[in-house]
Amino acid sequence: MTKAKVLVVDDEQMIRWSIDQTLTAAGYEVAVTATATEGMALFRQFLPEVVFLDMRLPDEDGLSVLKKMKEEKGQESAVIVMTAFGEIRTAVEAMRLGAYDYLKKPFDFDELEVVVGRALEATHLRREVSELRQERRKTYGVENIVGESEKIRHVLVLLEKIAESDATTVLIQGENGTGKDLFARAIHCRSKRADGAFLDLSCTAMPESLFESELFGYEQGAFTDARATKKGLLELADGGTLFLDEIGDLPLVSQAKLLKFIESRQFKRLGGTVDHHVDLRIIAATNRNLEEAVREGRFREDLYYRLRVIPIVLPPLRERREDIPLLLQHYMGKYNAEFHKDFRRVSDDALQLLMSYSWPGNVRELKNLFERILILEKGETILPEHLPPEIIRPHVSSAKPQYRLAPSGISLEQVEKDFVRQALELAGGNQTRAAQLLGISRDALRYRMHKLGSAA
Repeated sequence: MTKAKVLVVDDEQMIRWSIDQTLTAAGYEVAVTATATEGMALFRQFLPEVVFLDMRLPDEDGLSVLKKMKEEKGQESAVIVMTAFGEIRTAVEAMRLGAYDYLKKPFDFDELEVVVGRALEATHLRREVSELRQERRKTYGVENIVGESEKIRHVLVLLEKIAESDATTVLIQGENGTGKDLFARAIHCRSKRADGAFLDLSCTAMPESLFESELFGYEQGAFTDARATKKGLLELADGGTLFLDEIGDLPLVSQAKLLKFIESRQFKRLGGTVDHHVDLRIIAATNRNLEEAVREGRFREDLYYRLRVIPIVLPPLRERREDIPLLLQHYMGKYNAEFHKDFRRVSDDALQLLMSYSWPGNVRELKNLFERILILEKGETILPEHLPPEIIRPHVSSAKPQYRLAPSGISLEQVEKDFVRQALELAGGNQTRAAQLLGISRDALRYRMHKLGSAA
């Protein structure tokens, strides 16, 4: 088992010897030095988990050495400063600069093991957090956005600019499956807020009361089941990013409360009287046409323009087909490793079918397809027979029209109105089912009903 490393920087020989003897006997690997210069050299070479640092050194002030240690990249050492009685102000300043703790001389050597044990726990925790952050950046960083098409390069340039900016609201628009959540996380991981939290909230079918309690939190006794005070996502994401997915589905009342927070950057918990101020970036995403929703009165115009200060529009996969081979290789590698398969290529015939498919589910559909293929199939080459019917079914351009136009012409508006009426009758007035029969969304159906003056 590897011994934990402790560095002692103190110009008093007796203190160095005593700490060395005590901690070596306790099973630690100890390095000692009397000067700041050699202390920094050992700090970089020895890579200690814990450092005992005297505030008075012959060649440099201890606070200056502490600053250098804290600025050293990749080091997560817990620094315990040692100071003489009456120099408490120096110790307080050291704590402000990032010291883990301080000891007043003379100190009890019997307590050293306890102090080192606590410091090691703090160091290990910091290192775990650092590793998790690096893993998060590796998983969600810009490097994971696959594509070299002109459209995706344009989006990536914009993403970099947004991440580096101080913009507090961003709106990502795109069809389902285009990767809005991935782009939101990439913005966060690329920004100076990367060390803060990234929290997300889906606004789909979100009741007003639940949205408020999730966003703002609540005080004990605010409602029947509020048995204890709870922080909301705004407080938990302070210093980081809050991702509001499917913002277009948020009810109007909740939209008003969200707008109030965005404009003031302060809020009260439910049942509370104290204003809370937070600093965070809000990234909202939607697959809906918010301009149309504004015209129809389903989305607040002021909130729309407040969110879209910096808009990002993600292109659907059918508009960047040149990225499909890169995506195929990316997911092939990913799922080969995950499922212990050895697929190496996509056959020319299969690639042609994949390139000509319309991909209504976008990148998510392609990802799910490759996951399914690599789970179920064997071999080194992906063949046409591995693809689902909707992709391998040939496109017949000469197919007979399903409906014929009369020589005398027809009123397209009347045809549309008749089909809307028939769909509603077949669905028994259920607008969701009627929209499914027509192959459109419920919002699109309601828009047509309003436009056509349908009495249904």
